[in-house]
Amino acid sequence: MRKLFALFLTCLFTLPALADNPQVELKTDLGTIRVELFQDKAPATVENFLAYLDSGFYNGVIFHRVVPGFVVQAGGFTFDFQKKETRAPVVNESANGLRNLRGTLAMARTRDPDSATSQFYINLKDNTDLDAREHRPGYTVFGRVTEGMEVVEKITAEPRGLYRAHPEAPNYPIRILEARRIDGAADARKQGKQS
Repeated sequence: MRKLFALFLTCLFTLPALADNPQVELKTDLGTIRVELFQDKAPATVENFLAYLDSGFYNGVIFHRVVPGFVVQAGGFTFDFQKKETRAPVVNESANGLRNLRGTLAMARTRDPDSATSQFYINLKDNTDLDAREHRPGYTVFGRVTEGMEVVEKITAEPRGLYRAHPEAPNYPIRILEARRIDGAADARKQGKQS
């Protein structure tokens, strides 16, 4: 039964992305991660994420929190742990029916449900305790890895603990070198600007 479930999850996360959903590529120091964003289920969150992405905000940020068997988190700090200035928080959309399953992307936040800004995480396992409950908001899932979970696993294998103030950060910064759309929308926007 476990093998069948594992096969199902493998198929689920290797299916081709839906054409209507925005597609994003995160080129990191350890390889490329491709992501599909669920604009229909988390419209405000996806719009927020793409605003950061299109502005170049994610280029050069590091994976500053790596917890094997839980999550890898990025989107807030430069390689020297300078916190990046963010936009206004986005409304929590965790009651959208999407779950914190292995390979999904979700927004990091504080205890305040509506405090998410630029930081996001990739689930390394099914973290359903992070999902919304009847009387409790959860953490908004807004995308999934379609290619490159092996890169995410490489990030988790990096040694950590060198930085006292950031003990969950890899000892050698793992950066997002470039974050960009790969769904044609960016190309269309560029052509519009050139006209």
